[in-house]
Amino acid sequence: MSQQNPYNGQNPNEILDRKNAEAMLGGGQNRIDAQHKRGKLTARERIELLLDEGSFEEIGRFVMHRTKDFGLDKQHYLGDSVVTGYGTVSGRLIYVFSQDFTVFGGSLSEAHAEKVCKLMDLAMKNGAPIIGLNDSGGARIQEGVVSLAGYADIFYRNTRASGVIPQLSAIMGPCAGGAVYSPAITDFIMMVENTSYMFVTGPNVVKTVTHEEVTSEELGGASAHSTKSGVAHFSCANEVQCIEDLKKLLSYIPQNCEEIAPVYPYEAKDDELRPALNTIVPDGANKPYDMREVIEATIDEDSFLEVHKNYAENILVGFGRIGGRSIGIVGNQPSNLAGCLNIDASKKAARFVRFCDAFNIPLLVLVDVPGFLPGTDQEWNGVINDGAKLLYAFSEATVPRITVITRKAYGGAYDVMNSKHIGADMNFAYPNAEIAVMGAKGAAEIIFKNEIKASENPAEKLKEKEDEYNEKFANPYRAAHRGYIDEVILPEQTRQKLLRAFKMLENKVDSLPRKKHGNLPL
Repeated sequence: MSQQNPYNGQNPNEILDRKNAEAMLGGGQNRIDAQHKRGKLTARERIELLLDEGSFEEIGRFVMHRTKDFGLDKQHYLGDSVVTGYGTVSGRLIYVFSQDFTVFGGSLSEAHAEKVCKLMDLAMKNGAPIIGLNDSGGARIQEGVVSLAGYADIFYRNTRASGVIPQLSAIMGPCAGGAVYSPAITDFIMMVENTSYMFVTGPNVVKTVTHEEVTSEELGGASAHSTKSGVAHFSCANEVQCIEDLKKLLSYIPQNCEEIAPVYPYEAKDDELRPALNTIVPDGANKPYDMREVIEATIDEDSFLEVHKNYAENILVGFGRIGGRSIGIVGNQPSNLAGCLNIDASKKAARFVRFCDAFNIPLLVLVDVPGFLPGTDQEWNGVINDGAKLLYAFSEATVPRITVITRKAYGGAYDVMNSKHIGADMNFAYPNAEIAVMGAKGAAEIIFKNEIKASENPAEKLKEKEDEYNEKFANPYRAAHRGYIDEVILPEQTRQKLLRAFKMLENKVDSLPRKKHGNLPL
């Protein structure tokens, strides 16, 4: 007796081909065309651009939602509103999910969330980065609390994965309501100018509650979040640039917390001196200069990838390479607010330091800091707590840590900026470095207040006492005598010293006291 064909006489291979073709179309050709008219790529096109050619393996292509309310029983799309799978970038394993705006506006359903969660579980088990390409209208309203539960399942996994595997988010369309919290927990967020936005409540709700008139772009566009809030680490001109930036970022970071970042070929030169560094830092203590020039002259050529470029511009953070090895760089920026630390700069640098420490990326800290920015605005908004975040981040970091003081290091900011006292491994200073509690004028006014007041010529006496203070403290030698500075070096020697010091620290082992976790000053 012949076995009955479960496909009613249809060829199983033809059914598979038909279903694969249907899944590839997402919400259909008309919606794909509409996506392109908005200047946006489709979910699958984004994955193709991101991964090495032919490396993508899809998971859950035929998954469908299970909702029957509000007419959804008549609308089914294979794969639902997200494409998930794995592949390689430059030969390295990567997991990726890409939300499909052509299917129910990319809204998150129970099935959508299950696909993402399955992918995140695989990424954790196999120790590889996960990238989210976000383009979603938010929770699928027709599913109610089931959709909200799906979001929470993802948030929980984001949190568990934090510091274990790198998590990167690219916002390539709307990201509103609960949808913003998953990217916020991830390590880096990229946004596309004019086609993406993030906010907890949209313009309509804002207008109803606060009577403010604001557009989606003004409220939560790439410009707003890369300059004002600091939510976005990178602002990209278009989706292609966004994906290229994702790939570049991946080249600086390891697969997981147990590994080191990729090492690139580097041929050591006989002469690693950089004479250009001798003229970048001005002689005058108050003259501005661009710390980027110091960075570029010190690290491997064209290897600097700046993070948070347009936010808290008084401090620089980013990745670079020294001798082909990835490092994280933190540097005060004298050309903006004189390089003072403030609320935004402290938070920006603290988060970056914690990322580098979590993923075994050594830290280089370039110091030219006159102190913390004074004022009621800073004090009332919690600069004490935020400055403590940076102090905490450096103190907790166990990766190799090297500091170079290029000019000023005053007051508590000297301590905070990776000083020897909070665990830095090697501390260098240029010959014109000033390490003191404060600038000479302010110090003289306090120490010699009565003497200056009693003088026949107070201005002349102040200048005399300023010079006296300068002679004692406007140099790196008092700190060097104490061992707080390991070596005073010529600027041109910076790269040479860093190459040798990072090489020496390659096998550094350090550990924190046994505990569940610390209580970061949030």
